[in-house]
Amino acid sequence: MLSEEDNILLTRTGPKAPMGELFRRFWQPVALSAELFDVDGAPIRISVLGEDLRAFRATDGSVGVVSPRCPHRGADLFFGRNENGGITCAYHGWKFATNGRCLAIPTLEPGPARDRAEQNVRLPAYPTREAGGFIWAYLGPREQMPELPELEFLTLPASHVFVSKKLQQCNWAQSCEGGLDTAHFSFLHMPVSDAADVAGRLMAKVSSDPDTVRWMRADGTPRFTIAEHPAGLVLGAARRGDAGKNYWRISQFLMPNHGLAPNAFPGENYHGQCWVPIDDVSCWIYNYTWNPDRPLTETERARYRGGSGVHAEVDAQYVPLRRRENDYLIDRHRQKYETYTGIDGVSEQDAAIQDSQGRIADRAIEHLGPTDMGIIRFRRLILDAARGLENGEAPSAAAHPRAYCVRGGGAIASTDTPLAEVMRARFGHEHGLTSKKTLAAA
Repeated sequence: MLSEEDNILLTRTGPKAPMGELFRRFWQPVALSAELFDVDGAPIRISVLGEDLRAFRATDGSVGVVSPRCPHRGADLFFGRNENGGITCAYHGWKFATNGRCLAIPTLEPGPARDRAEQNVRLPAYPTREAGGFIWAYLGPREQMPELPELEFLTLPASHVFVSKKLQQCNWAQSCEGGLDTAHFSFLHMPVSDAADVAGRLMAKVSSDPDTVRWMRADGTPRFTIAEHPAGLVLGAARRGDAGKNYWRISQFLMPNHGLAPNAFPGENYHGQCWVPIDDVSCWIYNYTWNPDRPLTETERARYRGGSGVHAEVDAQYVPLRRRENDYLIDRHRQKYETYTGIDGVSEQDAAIQDSQGRIADRAIEHLGPTDMGIIRFRRLILDAARGLENGEAPSAAAHPRAYCVRGGGAIASTDTPLAEVMRARFGHEHGLTSKKTLAAA
């Protein structure tokens, strides 16, 4: 359990909140590149870490993430004209570049006074980067701005990557914890029927290997081994397999809000998520799937667009079709006879349970056990980082962008093989770090 004080520290991410300040020391995805597909296209609204912002793609293709308010009279730039290298306020024509520099003040007569005003007036703007199909923004102090983390999917051609986002209707932390809690796979995502026409169809959504599903159904008490590394944590969960073997599901937590899924075997697609707070009671989940060895097929992309694995089926506003307001379209007949939840979709099953804990989970009422070790270590790591920042200690993970280039996934090993050896055999590195040689060959 957590004290009320620690739960507040963990879950509050608005401006000036300690956890919010920690998040602002890292680059955050704030939109899909596809949301700003056209140069000189319509601006979009963005809400992140309790801030209301606007984003637009200028004529040269660069992206601005800026204050919504024109510094002249406070008109909303969502209604502005995005053209000819900047965004122009529709009220009086004041114009600004993506970096916030004032380009024009047509309400002043030409001359030195207007020149001075254009030099001095600025629209608050945040640094941006575009990589991996996401627009990234840095909301922290400029003098402490780190490099973009070298997540593996950011190093690959677009043909090897699929990205999506979805609204999550609860606090970021319980959703992130749900992603790190691999013990729940033995229950939440399982079929309850062994009939071939049911189990085969449903098991395929959980894993490509029926043996791994069988092992997860049979062993609901995985044994955890956790190792810390410069970017976060490796979380290894060992379940009993066949004939003296363990089935390992290895996930990654990367500071402050990325998680890599534990399912992929060599050659399969890898999956990750980033939980970005909108405010204290909702967040965007940015999902990414990649294959370092080959382009993703159109069949795979179509499956992800329709909702599969970490990707949900969403509407045009990226709101899941199965959500809190409609009880995730739960089917009680299917729950009784086919699936553990009666809810379609791995992502939607996760969301239903995470949302059900409340808009902000009350961690004072928890009773944690051995399978919650990963959650305990996650909380300790990020709470210590937030407290350290309050005491003037910069988060160390932000200074190690290369350490983010890691993988999670599945492995099978003898029961006496420790996690570090499993990692070296599966990934070539005890923390799952990928080699530059591997990336260069992709």
